[in-house]
Amino acid sequence: MTQHPTHTFTVPTSIDAVALFGAGDEFLRLIERDFDADIHVRGNQVSVTGEPGEVALVERLLDELTTIVRTGQGMTAETVERSVGMLRAETHEQPAEVLSLNILSNRGRTIRPKTLNQKRYVDAIDEHTIVFGIGPAGTGKTYLAMAKAVQALQSKEVSRIILTRPAVEAGERLGYLPGTLSEKIDPYLRPLYDALHDMMDPEAIPKLLTAGVIEVAPLAYMRGRTLNNAFIILDEAQNTTAEQMKMFLTRLGFGSKVVVTGDVTQVDLPTGQRSGLRIIQGILGDIDDIHFAELSAQDVVRHRLVGKIVAAYDEFENGAEEQEIRERRRPR
Repeated sequence: MTQHPTHTFTVPTSIDAVALFGAGDEFLRLIERDFDADIHVRGNQVSVTGEPGEVALVERLLDELTTIVRTGQGMTAETVERSVGMLRAETHEQPAEVLSLNILSNRGRTIRPKTLNQKRYVDAIDEHTIVFGIGPAGTGKTYLAMAKAVQALQSKEVSRIILTRPAVEAGERLGYLPGTLSEKIDPYLRPLYDALHDMMDPEAIPKLLTAGVIEVAPLAYMRGRTLNNAFIILDEAQNTTAEQMKMFLTRLGFGSKVVVTGDVTQVDLPTGQRSGLRIIQGILGDIDDIHFAELSAQDVVRHRLVGKIVAAYDEFENGAEEQEIRERRRPR
């Protein structure tokens, strides 16, 4: 049996051990579960016994978690698990850099990216005029885009925010629903209003809507307009046709930024209509200043089961697709 050496290192005395290791050593147990090493803490001395590679990773992880604790943000089990995942992935980015990036603060709550892909998505929005955020539900693609929009408005980088999405689910039935056109369309825009209320003073939102500083409207309202000095978000873009997508993108005016979000696996268009989002990368993929950000089940930041559900469906659908191909190739 190989005897592994023990490496001892010191946590700065300025760091609260409970904040770092968790109440009842909750976070320490998570670290021990994720690494093939024995970890013992006595005061501010940490002893780690195991393979040299595992020991080095534990030391790097504790350095990153110490940096996060120093920022003043609360440590959580999710923070620990996501930090471990980033270190295991051997990316160039540091977990503390990713998880401590503050996009927006409102009423004591700070919005930050929670995964490496989310951080890259947010960085892409800063660096490009048009960004496509493509991924499953719960990956934060719309929420983070809206946080960046509010940040841009507050810093006066833009003079207004325009939030839009196709009301495809309503289809031809809009005319049969009770109420005014606004009342009929409102349910399809409600998720955008809900996100706004998380990010801004709720009392200010009606005034900004009335003044036109913030506009929330169905995609059809974008036709024939040129949108200058605006941060424009098209949500649920998988439900645009190719023609609607072209119409929307050509609304771009001077001083504006566009973020398009959607999930190509959840298209609600009538049979026979192509999703504009599904084909757009093949059309615009080589154009400078347009970026495609891919998010996956690993970036789901809702309940941990949501990520597992998304991954299970992906696996099932891939298996069904392979089975269908085999059936087609089978001799008749």
